[in-house]
Amino acid sequence: LIGKDGDVQRIVKGSINEAQALALIRDPNADLGRLKNAFYKPDTQKKDSKIMNTRTIYLAGGCFWGLEAYFQRIDGVVDAVSGYANGKTKNPSYEDVSHRGTGHAETVKVTYDPERISLDDILRYYFRVVDPTSLNQQGNDRGVQYRSGVYYTDPAERATIEKAFAEEQKKHQKPLVVENLPLDNFYEAEEYHQDYLAKNPNGFCHIDIR
Repeated sequence: LIGKDGDVQRIVKGSINEAQALALIRDPNADLGRLKNAFYKPDTQKKDSKIMNTRTIYLAGGCFWGLEAYFQRIDGVVDAVSGYANGKTKNPSYEDVSHRGTGHAETVKVTYDPERISLDDILRYYFRVVDPTSLNQQGNDRGVQYRSGVYYTDPAERATIEKAFAEEQKKHQKPLVVENLPLDNFYEAEEYHQDYLAKNPNGFCHIDIR
């Protein structure tokens, strides 16, 4: 948000709706989180005037549009970004991933505040919206790019993930087919994929984000 003198008055990360935009025009310090259907989470980047100590986990579970929108709504999640993970090529495009066998999984980079939500809770939310026994398929989407996986960057997190997998397995007769692997690579998806369901409210998604 730029003031009349060209100074930066406020930075809003993510998408805003019309009501939020009008509120900002009236008051640069408007509380956007109180407006209906808000996608912006106010003051998530700072806490007590200090930069927040965030952590990240990478989650694949079918089409990334719905998984991204879902995690953006969870308290304690700072940001969710759609991308392509653990494939064989560098800087893939959506066409590469979909039609050229690059081996990437549509994945959401979830950045969260560990003081507000734990990795264990993140995984509980994750298992609520994926079928962990479905191989390379979620909803109507089929293919290697739609496989399920939890990809970590800190080896110390593997034990927490394994425990969450063991708890989830108790709920199913079929074996879980969700990958539990270190993150080898992650590339952000094209801009039109970011916040896709916010930009396209009627867009198809296998996750009911309501």
